[in-house]
Amino acid sequence: MSTPFYVSPQQAMADRAEYARKGIARGRSLVVLQYADGIVFVGENPSRALHKFSEIYDRIGFAAAGKYNEYENLRIGGVRYADLRGYTYDRGDVTARGLANVYAQTLGTIFSSAGEKPYEVELVVAEVGETPEGDQIYRLPHDGSIVDEHGSVAVGGNAEQISSYLDQRHREGMTLGEALKLAVQALSRDTSGSEREIPAERLEVAVLDRTRPQRRKFRRITGPRLERLLADGGEGGATAAEPEPTKPEQAAKPEGPADSAES
Repeated sequence: MSTPFYVSPQQAMADRAEYARKGIARGRSLVVLQYADGIVFVGENPSRALHKFSEIYDRIGFAAAGKYNEYENLRIGGVRYADLRGYTYDRGDVTARGLANVYAQTLGTIFSSAGEKPYEVELVVAEVGETPEGDQIYRLPHDGSIVDEHGSVAVGGNAEQISSYLDQRHREGMTLGEALKLAVQALSRDTSGSEREIPAERLEVAVLDRTRPQRRKFRRITGPRLERLLADGGEGGATAAEPEPTKPEQAAKPEGPADSAES
């Protein structure tokens, strides 16, 4: 009988971590930025059907880089957790911190299990507060650890370089237009330092807007509205004077869950 091949626990975990990091690096990067009136999510995404950003609950948004089917399962689980907790206790009991803890347990358990491969995903859970000081942004790598971020965060393929670029240029009190242009500039830089143009139709943009009168603060920015913001980075408000188109998920019952079909 041949002797079983031995791999130390340290080496096994290092190999799993490297596997997950390589899978995440193959995906396109995304950034999450605080601005004066909320939190903006920006990513390059040519697909019109598969979304990187979504609403989890009233004031909570979700962003993910990596394998779509894996982070979509996590997104759905987060919506169910938030719905159940809000219905059982109170809507105010659903927080980004609680959701991040749930995701951390799930990712950590999968990463430590020898019976299945680690998830090739990196998550961001954000909650917009009544004031900028109340905003919360949590980054969750593949191993289930939780990183409390402030101001800006980048995940995905070129996250380290993008994070460095944002740290040097992001500031408090930016308008939505300024934050959006900064995010696009960061995403358009490649590893060699040169820049490329990312057209508006290849961008996926969403915000958690604290100024919205509705209970649910998540909204997507598309079409002419997005093009105007990119053209005029000095626009001061998070919402335009023009009325927002009513989406099917916004017509849900007032006390229902944030069960948007968007991912």
